[in-house]
Amino acid sequence: MIFDAKHEMIRKLVRQFAETELTTEVLDKVEETGEFPEEIVEKIPGRDVYETVSSLVSALLVVVLVFTFLVRLMGVSGPSMIPTLQDGDRLLVVNSLLCGDYRVGDIVIARKESFDDKPIVKRVIATAGQTVDIDFDLGQVYVDGELLDEDYINDYTYREEGTVFPLTVPEGEVFLMGDNRNHSNDSRDSSLGTVDTRLLIGKAVFLVFPGRDYLTEQREFGRIGLLQ
Repeated sequence: MIFDAKHEMIRKLVRQFAETELTTEVLDKVEETGEFPEEIVEKIPGRDVYETVSSLVSALLVVVLVFTFLVRLMGVSGPSMIPTLQDGDRLLVVNSLLCGDYRVGDIVIARKESFDDKPIVKRVIATAGQTVDIDFDLGQVYVDGELLDEDYINDYTYREEGTVFPLTVPEGEVFLMGDNRNHSNDSRDSSLGTVDTRLLIGKAVFLVFPGRDYLTEQREFGRIGLLQ
C-alpha cells in the first residue's frame, strides 16, 4: 500500500537521522504529522554545510550590490595628484548618485572620453557659477576674487594649458585640477575645460591601499584613511 510505504520511508529516515534515544512517541509523532522534530532536523547530515554556503552566497550578493550601486574600488594612475595621492593608490569611491552636490575641495573621478578614454582623478576647484582666475606668473589661483589657500598642492600653478581666464563655471559643471599642478592635465586644458557633473563617476573618500611613494619607492601604510 502507498500509505504503508510512506510510513515505512518515514521510519527509515528517522532511523538514519536520529540517534538511539528517540522514543516510540517521537516516531509516532513523525508518522502523524509527516514532519521531523527540530532535534532530528538538526542532525541531518550536510545541514550545517548548506547553511554555511547559503550564508556565504547571501553575503557575496550583498557585496556585489554594494560595489555595483553604492561604492567601487578604483586605482590612481599617474602623478597628477601628488602629494595627496600616489600612482598605484587604491581608492574607495562613492557612486555619484549618492554624492549630492559636489563641493570645492572634493576629490573626484571623472571620465570624458573625448579627453581621455580612462577615468581621471582630480580635485574640484570651483563649482557652477563661480569664477576661476589664475595668475600663472605668481602661480596663484583665485575663485570669485579670493586667493585659494591650497596646502594640498605639490607646487604653485605655473603651467598654462589653453583655457582662457577668468572663467565662470557653467551650470551643472565643475572646474577640476590636479594637486601636482605642473604635472597635471586638467580643466586648464581647453580640450577638457569645465566638466559636466554627469561625467563624474563619484567622490573618492577613502584610501584603501597605498601605492609606492614617488620619492622613496616605499608604501606608506600610515596614509590609509579618509581623504581630505
